[in-house]
Amino acid sequence: MRGGMTTLAKTLADGKPVYGVTNGFGPLVAFPAAESAQEQGSGLIAHLATAQGSPLPPDVCRLVVWLRLSGMRLGHSAVSPEFWSLLAKLWNSGFTPAIPRDGTVSASGDLQPLASAALAFSGSGEAWVRDDAGAWVCLPAERALEAVGAEPVEWSAREALAFVNGTGVSLALTIDNHRQLSRLVRASALLTGRMARLLGADPQAYHHGIGEVRGQHGQIRVARWIRSQFPEGAERGPGRPLQEPYSLRCAPQVLGAVQDRLDAEEEILVREAGGTTDNPVCYEGEVLHGGNFHAMPVGLCSDQLGLCLQQVAYLADRQLALLCASETNGGLPPMLTPRPGAGSGLAGVQVSATSFVSRIRQLVVPASLTSLPCNNGNQDHVPMALNGANAVAEALGHAWLVIGSLGVGLAQYAALVGQEAEPDSLWAELAEISPPLDRDRPLAAEVRAARDAIAAAARRWVDGTDEDQER
Repeated sequence: MRGGMTTLAKTLADGKPVYGVTNGFGPLVAFPAAESAQEQGSGLIAHLATAQGSPLPPDVCRLVVWLRLSGMRLGHSAVSPEFWSLLAKLWNSGFTPAIPRDGTVSASGDLQPLASAALAFSGSGEAWVRDDAGAWVCLPAERALEAVGAEPVEWSAREALAFVNGTGVSLALTIDNHRQLSRLVRASALLTGRMARLLGADPQAYHHGIGEVRGQHGQIRVARWIRSQFPEGAERGPGRPLQEPYSLRCAPQVLGAVQDRLDAEEEILVREAGGTTDNPVCYEGEVLHGGNFHAMPVGLCSDQLGLCLQQVAYLADRQLALLCASETNGGLPPMLTPRPGAGSGLAGVQVSATSFVSRIRQLVVPASLTSLPCNNGNQDHVPMALNGANAVAEALGHAWLVIGSLGVGLAQYAALVGQEAEPDSLWAELAEISPPLDRDRPLAAEVRAARDAIAAAARRWVDGTDEDQER
């Protein structure tokens, strides 16, 4: 870090221009900067503090700051170790800016949300704190600083630019979305296995040999997750077709393709998290002016995540449709009601699930296709990475509701065929959440409870080990 400072000082001593230090910002780069570094820095943060919308979740906000600290620590941003340590100490104390989610094009970094975070460090805006019950709440940043015994931070020009000039917000939310989608895929695979077993579908569709001859790693992995729901020696049930509809038979291929995309995007996101997304940067004794702040790598990852999660949700919606139709559910009553006509069973649940998928499709139109020039033509190509990540985050919420709807459907199907679940398994929990429908009742709360139970199980499966995934 001191090496970067030395490079910056030498460049300035040689009379060379340095963006944001000797010159103005953006389209005002042709004009001289303020004589005071503090005035230049505070002005940068002030004019960029235009972000709007509800704050990002506390864990995402904390990750945002961690990512900015990590990038500055590499030494390419010419930030003093003393200033960096001041921010790191605040982060370690739990100080967490409440960062608004809307209002950046993610081209010169996520400028506006990051400026809001910088303002919080200065004692303006809001910060996340835990109340007496341990829940996160928003308070004025000044009070949050007082709570940790800290003084407001003063930003100089280079330090302010190093903090706001990066992809930290879109990257943090995209990382969180990636983690959520990883759990969604695992949940979908296990629900597919449960459904195939209950229906008596031919387990041959999930044989490891099918994946081996194709060679796609994701497909092989997903098929293994699905097979975990079948007892040893399972065979196609009487009356089931040789080949099931694609939403059941081709689940390893669909979910496996998503898993492969997740693996590919993970590499890109990890590299982004480990680099410096600032401008200018110090490298081998030079100050280099470029565009590392442009969030296109993050934006394209986010777009891919959106397209992938639509596939997972669509698959679950089609599987629920199979359960609800007598032609494909083994001759059970339509909509899994024991009282057809007098009752409607899962008709409402199934229609809502279809609505959720439609909403997901509206949300996951690739944000990179919506680029608009701005900033007096300076930012004439922008990635809209945070816009995309916000949309994907919202779409994930709808996708989990589709998964919860399928969970309710599986609980009702198991009850109708008299299939009891093993004690203390996810399937036993779903049976308790959604008991047999002796007559119609409101099911919205059961869908949400099923969603939460499946999501909690998926979190254990993906983030650790849990024997329940085998039951």
